[in-house]
Amino acid sequence: MTEVKIKQGYLKGVEKDGYTVFMGVPYAAPPVGALRFCAPEECAPWEGVYHADRFGKTCWQEREEKGSFYDVEFYRNADYLTDFDEDCLYLNIWVPGNEGVLEKSVSAKDIPAESFSAKKLPVALWIHGGAFNHGFGHEMEFDGAEYAKRGVILVTINYRVGVFGYLAHEWLSRESSYGISGNYGMLDQIAALRWVKENIEAFGGDAGNITIFGQSAGAISVQGLVSSDLTKDYIAKAIMQSGGGYGTSLVNMTALAEAEETGAEFVRFCGVESLEALRNMRAEELLEKQTAFCKKFSEQGLIFMPNIDGYVLKEYYNSAIENGRIKKIPYMIGATLNDIAASPEQLAQGIRGLLYDGCIRFAQMLERQKKESGAGNAIYVYDFVRQLPGDEAGAFHSAELWYMFGTYKRCWRPFTGEDARLSEKMLDAWTGFMKNGAPGEEWKPYTEEKPYVQVFDV
Repeated sequence: MTEVKIKQGYLKGVEKDGYTVFMGVPYAAPPVGALRFCAPEECAPWEGVYHADRFGKTCWQEREEKGSFYDVEFYRNADYLTDFDEDCLYLNIWVPGNEGVLEKSVSAKDIPAESFSAKKLPVALWIHGGAFNHGFGHEMEFDGAEYAKRGVILVTINYRVGVFGYLAHEWLSRESSYGISGNYGMLDQIAALRWVKENIEAFGGDAGNITIFGQSAGAISVQGLVSSDLTKDYIAKAIMQSGGGYGTSLVNMTALAEAEETGAEFVRFCGVESLEALRNMRAEELLEKQTAFCKKFSEQGLIFMPNIDGYVLKEYYNSAIENGRIKKIPYMIGATLNDIAASPEQLAQGIRGLLYDGCIRFAQMLERQKKESGAGNAIYVYDFVRQLPGDEAGAFHSAELWYMFGTYKRCWRPFTGEDARLSEKMLDAWTGFMKNGAPGEEWKPYTEEKPYVQVFDV
């Protein structure tokens, strides 16, 4: 076991083969009771040593239907499932070897900066997907062992989802200092990013070299974070997988006023008449009401998601890109062949679909702006086309996760040596980008003259 000193106190992690992992570390106060539907508050200090040896609880959400595609693919192993609880704001950290992890409860802050600088490692913060209504940071396909072996500290997080993370209502906006409500899940992500910025040097990490990355709703979240003033200069690089882009309306993000109207409908659906009564509802009952409400009012079941509130998110993503108001940092972006909104009929006609096209448009827009202003960084585009073995699902939405986390051995599929080599290639590319903003010599930046797209296949 290894101890480190962070702002809140001492942490003890678990030594593994070639790395140390800290699991279930609180990054904010439990958002329960009076803190339900509030921005996250700073975690209180603790006495003694906090044993970070098990994953934290998961935000209340519907489990995938037993035997459904994603249940079999990602949620079938109960070893990676934790209990549901509103007390869910936890993160996990995988640290390479013991380098940068200080023994005997010594704080990095007690050591002169010059003696610690040689140990600074690149940091990657993963934001899980799940349509903003499910998912968690310790799913079986996520793991930091392969990142740690390549010299990158990986952090994964839980954040509030569904009604717990995205309910907007005028009651809540009135009590807010900023007159906003509904972006609690986004504020959780920002709080986690700030926690990493403030504490990661205690683990040997470089607080000036943090890459944020995510897939699906996680990628949309990443795009929100690079568009938000609240993330300041915390983000050095960003990766968006099957979710970000330009002209990509994967979710119908709304303005705060519209989100408040939806919230008012939900509150009426719950039959409560005050904010106090809403906060006193059992979490299980809130989840049941959310499920019934979404089934009744939305074909996709997607209602609770980020809104444009003028504070966390000041403008729609397309507008932020058009106006050059996203962070001018290196980007990686891509999609899968059989991704969402890419039907077999479209693919047969050579039409790649919404997500892939959004990636290309994103690259084109940033490249054009870089030429016009002389400011900007490289952007790298990928296309994951590997038809996964075992069924006819192909390169489905989320298929690349097994490869770029190197966790394919946990999957039921009959992967081959070619899949292992593809995973190694993708891990090298992802961690290379996290280290220095370049995913390898083979993968060229996307430019107008040379619109290079890196294809991942066996």
